Amino acid sequence: MKYREFGKTGIEVSTLGFGCMRLPLLSGTEVDVDESISLIRHGIDRGINYIDTAWPYHGGQSEIITGNALCEGYRDKVYLATKLPSWLVKSREDMDSFLDRQLLRLQTEYIDFYLLHALNSDYWKSLKEYNVFDFIEKARAAGKIRHIGFSFHDELPLFKEIVEAYDWDFCQIQYNFMDTKYQAGLEGLEYASKRGLGVVIMEPLRGGNIARNIPDDIASLWKSNNNIKSPVDAALRFIWDNEGVGTVLSGMNSKQQIDENIKSSDHGLVGGFSSEERKIVSEVRDLYEARIIAPCTNCRYCMPCPSGVDIPANLSYLNNPSVYGNLEPFKISFNNYFEDDKKAHNCTECGECEDACPQHIEIIDSLKKVVEIMA
Repeated sequence: MKYREFGKTGIEVSTLGFGCMRLPLLSGTEVDVDESISLIRHGIDRGINYIDTAWPYHGGQSEIITGNALCEGYRDKVYLATKLPSWLVKSREDMDSFLDRQLLRLQTEYIDFYLLHALNSDYWKSLKEYNVFDFIEKARAAGKIRHIGFSFHDELPLFKEIVEAYDWDFCQIQYNFMDTKYQAGLEGLEYASKRGLGVVIMEPLRGGNIARNIPDDIASLWKSNNNIKSPVDAALRFIWDNEGVGTVLSGMNSKQQIDENIKSSDHGLVGGFSSEERKIVSEVRDLYEARIIAPCTNCRYCMPCPSGVDIPANLSYLNNPSVYGNLEPFKISFNNYFEDDKKAHNCTECGECEDACPQHIEIIDSLKKVVEIMA
């Protein structure tokens, strides 16, 4: 296992982190508790020292299972990360309440790395109104948290605003070879790193889509270079090649996945990704992007929509199933997590978006397709 200094904290974290949001299941949504504990401990035994969980993962079970896994001496071997559920906070007192319950769930006296979860413009605004900085300072002074950060799901300008708003220790962003310009993206990664923040990478395989249902033409490209052991190996090493990256979270649910990812991490060095491998990744990205239905660049010239529709987000729900050949996970996300007032069915066909779109996308027809495929 390789380790890197984590921003200005001075702590060395394993370059592979264990994300406890995709633990093995018995059936449906029921987590296989014994196997999950065994897997987490296996990863720690192999050298993983960054364990990440959160309040909502697995319907609230992830923190409890993680706490059990870290008994019998395992807590002392790792840095533990969990997150304040930003969307549930309705008062300053809520923050203390959630943290205290998380400490009980995790059977620990302190959290090494505590994050404000899934920050976007709405959550950021509300947390500031509820005096989140007072909460942070008092929780840290009380020894309940040691390092403070945030995870992010919005656009680059807001990311930079948040980075500058407080003396953060670290941040967590979505980044992979398909998402170099998505949300914080590569520019955000470098922006945070240059300011001394440790950077945690989530979704290195884009929810697993880079690793499964791989089209034949893309599979052939991956196999054209002997240094690329698998698409997963290439995707992870592409990220580790960036010196600003501290640790990469992987939601591993088998010992085989853990062992394979650790093997990749041994070669996940800055400067360890060759120019030929970069060329292949670029060609793979081009082939995936050729499957895009609506060529949205997320420039957001179409926004705001008079009817409240989040047009770029809806177009992503049209494009992603086409690109990755897997409708079901995107359908689940759309129907369970995407806000109803932002969905495509609210379109009144006023046409303002089409007049503003520099890509000349037929947005109205595209939104109708979103409604159809997500039904």
